[in-house]
Amino acid sequence: MYQIMKAIQLIEAEKPLVEAEIPVPRPQEGEVLIKVHAAGICHSDVHYRNGRAPAGPLPLTLGHEVAGLVEASEAPGWEAGDRVCLHYLVFCGACDACTGGREQFCPEGQMIGKSRDGGFAEYICVPASSVHAIPPGIDLAEAAIMMCSTSTAFHAMKQARLQPGETVAVFGCGGLGYSAVQLAKTLGASRVFAVDIDEHKLAQVERLGAEAVHAGQVDPVERIRALTRGAGVDVAVELVGLARTIDQAVRVLANRGRAALAGITDEAVSVNTYHDLIGREGEIIGVSDHQGSEIRQLLAWRVEGRIAPGSGITGTVALEADAVNGVLDQLACFGPGTRTVIEVEP
Repeated sequence: MYQIMKAIQLIEAEKPLVEAEIPVPRPQEGEVLIKVHAAGICHSDVHYRNGRAPAGPLPLTLGHEVAGLVEASEAPGWEAGDRVCLHYLVFCGACDACTGGREQFCPEGQMIGKSRDGGFAEYICVPASSVHAIPPGIDLAEAAIMMCSTSTAFHAMKQARLQPGETVAVFGCGGLGYSAVQLAKTLGASRVFAVDIDEHKLAQVERLGAEAVHAGQVDPVERIRALTRGAGVDVAVELVGLARTIDQAVRVLANRGRAALAGITDEAVSVNTYHDLIGREGEIIGVSDHQGSEIRQLLAWRVEGRIAPGSGITGTVALEADAVNGVLDQLACFGPGTRTVIEVEP
């Protein structure tokens, strides 16, 4: 095994990522070293690069959607060559949050690619508790994007308590939105409205059975209310992270509707509390990350053919700083494409 590896790192906020040569991490007791083969590029990485969401300490290797092969293990149950994907949360496993299945609130918790080195590199080392076996039939690129795009969208649906027969509006049809549409259908939603300003993304989710609403051509709240005979939707999932789309997600709710907010933003949002919440008994729900148990459920559904998030991968790039920065630049302006994956050469 090589002693030095290539990594794409954040050195300074508001500056492009750079290529670096750093030591290959050595697994300690209870840890697994993974040779990275695929790493998804997420809109959250844009926020880390531009400083909108804090990340560090710097320098930091970004990348939290990761899949690859076990290179070496100091934990029982894992052997070299095992195909694995990584739950991006590293947690203690002993506190009340962890034992209660809420590891995203572990006081000692870290997130790969945000508060510890991530997968925009040739190797990554994590505790065995973050490692999940990839079942046969799921390729490494698809497994990688399921670690955030799909799992966070699933957690949003669960937080919103979506029930069979209910209606859903998904705001934002990028990586998370593409999975959210599939998951809403899998969970039994009667109708799924997909809101975006990109015609290509809307065409993609229409093929999944969503009803497209082009927010650049119509007021999405008015259009969805018209399509639901004024009722609105039971669940709205906001995946963009803009004050405008958060406002729309709240205003489109039906009586007793729930708006689940997963998009990252530091913008303040004004809400008409009586008209949009009190008068309707509406709810606004925060969505923070996801849980390992949800990853296991999603992998099982993928094997059963109930979801196919890999069909949303629209591009691949090499592990090169210029290529990765180019994708981040496009994501920053909500450009075309659903999900791009870094393919790391063996």
